[in-house]
Amino acid sequence: MSTLSPSTTSTPSDDAILIAFGANLPTEEYGAPAQTLKAALQRLMQDGDILIDAVSSFYETAPVPISDQPWYVNGVARISTKLSAHDLLARLHEVEAEFGRVRRERNAARVIDLDLIAYGREQVREEGGIQVPHPRMAERAFVLLPLRDVAGDWVHPVIGRTVEDLISELPEDQQIRKQAD
Repeated sequence: MSTLSPSTTSTPSDDAILIAFGANLPTEEYGAPAQTLKAALQRLMQDGDILIDAVSSFYETAPVPISDQPWYVNGVARISTKLSAHDLLARLHEVEAEFGRVRRERNAARVIDLDLIAYGREQVREEGGIQVPHPRMAERAFVLLPLRDVAGDWVHPVIGRTVEDLISELPEDQQIRKQAD
């Protein structure tokens, strides 16, 4: 899909490559977090080796862990690519840097965050490096609710739970609301 409008199309998802995206600070060039995220998703497709198949609705979410930071804008994209998981993660980090992301402290406010949350059924665990599926994704409403928009039948490749099962087990203290389209 060349546009970035929300999609609720659900396709078989066992081989889905999923990217979570979020931001809670504006950028000088793009403005509000939602605009920055849309621009970053377009940038991912520029080189032609990543195709965005579906983009979730955008969600407003309270910071996790709870803090006095501004709320985030979050979503999930389902993509197609021939890049390896390592190369895709490197590309995500390159785009983050292009958009002004500076990694200082964990859970800090940020202008952009692009995470590889699943690469099909692939499982990669490297000490201090890539971890796929993302190790905390099953605990985060800001990942699971948008994930359901683009891959409603997705099953976690490690724990074997559906996205609906994982959503039903989320702690009630995670505040999330769908943005108006």
